[in-house]
Amino acid sequence: MRRTLVAALMFALAATAAPAHAAVDRPVPAPVPTQPSLVLDRAEAALDGRVPGDHRPEATLALRDLFVSLPALRGDDRAHAERILARPTDGNQDPYGDGYKARSTRKCSDTICVHRVKRTADKASGRFASTTLRVLKKVWRAEVGRLGYRRPVKDGRLGGRGGKFDVYLKELGSQGLYGYCAPEYRVRDHPRLANAYCVLDNDFARSQYGGKPVDTLRVTAAHEFFHAIQFGYDYREDPWLMEATATWIEERFADDVNDNRQYLREGQVRLTHVPLDTFDRDRSFQYGNWTFFEYLSMRFGNGVVKRIWKGAGELRGDGGKYSLQAVRRALPDRVSLPDLYARYAAANATPGRSYPEGSSWPTPDWAGGGRLGRGDVASGRVRISHLAAHHFRLTPEAELDRSRFRLKVSVDGPARKTSPRMVLVRLTPGGDVVTTEVALDKAGEGSATVPFNTLRTERLFAVAVNASTRFECGSHGTRYSCRGKPRDERKLFALRFKVVSRR
Repeated sequence: MRRTLVAALMFALAATAAPAHAAVDRPVPAPVPTQPSLVLDRAEAALDGRVPGDHRPEATLALRDLFVSLPALRGDDRAHAERILARPTDGNQDPYGDGYKARSTRKCSDTICVHRVKRTADKASGRFASTTLRVLKKVWRAEVGRLGYRRPVKDGRLGGRGGKFDVYLKELGSQGLYGYCAPEYRVRDHPRLANAYCVLDNDFARSQYGGKPVDTLRVTAAHEFFHAIQFGYDYREDPWLMEATATWIEERFADDVNDNRQYLREGQVRLTHVPLDTFDRDRSFQYGNWTFFEYLSMRFGNGVVKRIWKGAGELRGDGGKYSLQAVRRALPDRVSLPDLYARYAAANATPGRSYPEGSSWPTPDWAGGGRLGRGDVASGRVRISHLAAHHFRLTPEAELDRSRFRLKVSVDGPARKTSPRMVLVRLTPGGDVVTTEVALDKAGEGSATVPFNTLRTERLFAVAVNASTRFECGSHGTRYSCRGKPRDERKLFALRFKVVSRR
């Protein structure tokens, strides 16, 4: 019996142009605040924990932006910003709770000092301070030692102990914060490098954070310390890269904790239509996209992320590139970033078979699909933003029980120069994954025919990809790479699926 699914699938495809996730379906995210007074307001809100809904406040990047804007602030605003950026030991005048209101003490190793107070709401026990120092020493050995990143920029005697890295314990749970790092002074002759100090919660109580305190400490210390490392490469780097790699490194240090899984529902594993390089302080896209760097490290080893940061760095011998340029520079010869991104998007169709821990990850929000039988044809049109994809899930009807049945997938996409890609991911009844890349010509057109029957196909995923990395960089006020304007946004793909029979 012939059934036409054109109307049904076209409806599903059309819906992807305006998904149910209204908060994220926008060609350009909310503009980056550029007026110094707005940046100051953002920093205040982050330290207050004032963010929409139940999303985690982002303090480190808010303080980074405030540090960048500091020279443009005047009068009371300047003084207020300096209080916000000050260390807890610099005084108790900060209305946002940064200043200790009691005398502090410290416990140090050869490279790190942990500071605490013994009374007030910020008090931390000596035992927890020792635990924090022990964890931070392991973080240092992992990130600076084993993985080979630069140590954070030394701060002279600002913390009182000859250039050691300073961490302050404070009550942060009431502000919705885990921890944060703040840049403090620029390095002479290297205006994009800065030292930093970090602040972590004073006990990571299960009642506030929901997990085992030492585990929450481990992932937070790994994440925030990596921000201090980043400030020694380029503290002005694109924020999506800073947060995604800091969340990725949690997995390198504390793989057993899996705290970063909480962000996957807003990363590209699930929200495939949101661009990879999106940064939004009111959402968690940038945290959830640690999986891109997980994919890179699976392909090329953990050292690929260090190569990315060296490509972004400002020291002699570094690349001085913005995020996507640095990623491209770090890839092996003859591996193109658009091709790699398309394969990453295809891997996300079957996370359980693509990543060691992927069986615990969410699956994509499917853009459309359904069951197809003999003679069925489905078609539709969809627009895709840069560095994003739409996934379609197609299943053969039981009547397709002969090996002669196949599916022809035709694509009429944007021009080749905009980096369109189409990948077919076939899951076999035995659990194997077979990937077919559809060759597209200069005009963006192409087709491929693959098995589509119950003997050889349990499910087929068609992944349409806009892999463009072309930008007009500069002060366009976007939250994308180089604060730039994507040149190939919301490109149109016309798709056609037809069940055919090979005689």
